[in-house]
Amino acid sequence: MNFKLGHSVNQQVSLTKEKGVELFVKREDKIHPFVSGNKYRKLKYNFFEAREKGFNTLLTFGGAFSNHIAAVASAGKLLGFKTIGVIRGNELEDKVFENETLSFAKQNGMQFKFVSREDYRNKTSEAFLSGLKKEFNEFYLIPEGGTNNLAIKGCEEILTEADKEFDYICCTVGTGGTISGLINCSKLSQQVLGFPALKGDFLQQDISKFVTNTNWSLINNYHFGGYAKINEELVTFINQFKKINNIPLDPVYTGKMMFGIFDLINKDYFKKDSKILAIHTGGLQGIKGMNSVLKNKNLSIIE
Repeated sequence: MNFKLGHSVNQQVSLTKEKGVELFVKREDKIHPFVSGNKYRKLKYNFFEAREKGFNTLLTFGGAFSNHIAAVASAGKLLGFKTIGVIRGNELEDKVFENETLSFAKQNGMQFKFVSREDYRNKTSEAFLSGLKKEFNEFYLIPEGGTNNLAIKGCEEILTEADKEFDYICCTVGTGGTISGLINCSKLSQQVLGFPALKGDFLQQDISKFVTNTNWSLINNYHFGGYAKINEELVTFINQFKKINNIPLDPVYTGKMMFGIFDLINKDYFKKDSKILAIHTGGLQGIKGMNSVLKNKNLSIIE
């Protein structure tokens, strides 16, 4: 992609020395204000291929808080693509401007098609895709969350030669594309730990399709009840973490991962004298939308 990009940096996080570990955060969220973190990595080669094949329209899928929807809309506008978002939940159709993510995507030119949650479950079926082609003509299809072989190719560029010193590589997991890229580009001496933001056992099988290395595992104890589920404890942690380290975390993905890393450090999960690298995958656009939900529930907001 040829718009102005920032650079990710490794930033050390304050920790008590009693546990004998060091924690660094790779600030992939610094790459771009809206197409940041793993979304830039996942979209990079998909946009190249769409351009090479002569497509001028991109179609993808997502929900009310989708970082992917926001990123595709923003990148599409910057690079001259029309974008279409198939959105889970037809009840959202009349609430676009009440939703920060969808409002942002619409302002960046994305056209929406709202579907029921039942229909959304069939989004990869031939019948569903055929209907979309009849409705919108030709488009370049990007899967939900952006995960495909080209996305994994992009995520394989997250780690650099300088990152070989780390013993553990940690990342949040949504559809499995980011961790697959990290596994593929990691050293066999490193352990790659994934922190799923969703409930369910399907991710292990999905990731296994894209990787051959076995130096990875999923830690399923920190999803807080499922996708976009949070509580006061998590909000308090996110706010304290930002105050101490000046690093913002989103509540859907990176906040849960970092909460899990700290909990594991306190439980002596990591070997003494080990160095841990946590990948900040961006997603900060979701904070405003989540704060609206928290306010409606009279709960503390993310600062």
